[in-house]
Amino acid sequence: MAEPENMTLVLLRDLRSRMETRFDAIDRKLGEHDTRFDEHDARFAALEKKIDTIKQAAFAESILGRYAVVDVEQRRVELEARLAALEKRA
Repeated sequence: MAEPENMTLVLLRDLRSRMETRFDAIDRKLGEHDTRFDEHDARFAALEKKIDTIKQAAFAESILGRYAVVDVEQRRVELEARLAALEKRA
């Protein structure tokens, strides 16, 4: 006569099988999320690089603008001095 099967063991094996199936599904989903996060990280890195480039361009333009203003101011002072000298002669 065969020994009766232990129902607890049968239930535990069934539970283990179901849990493994669910864990596999969770692992796949987490893998998909990891891929998406990697894509987002790459996009953010590209955006940060563009922002840094824009900052550098804006800073360079402001420095060039300052030099241009200084040059114009020096030319204005020189022209006023020449005009004052001409007015004194006349």
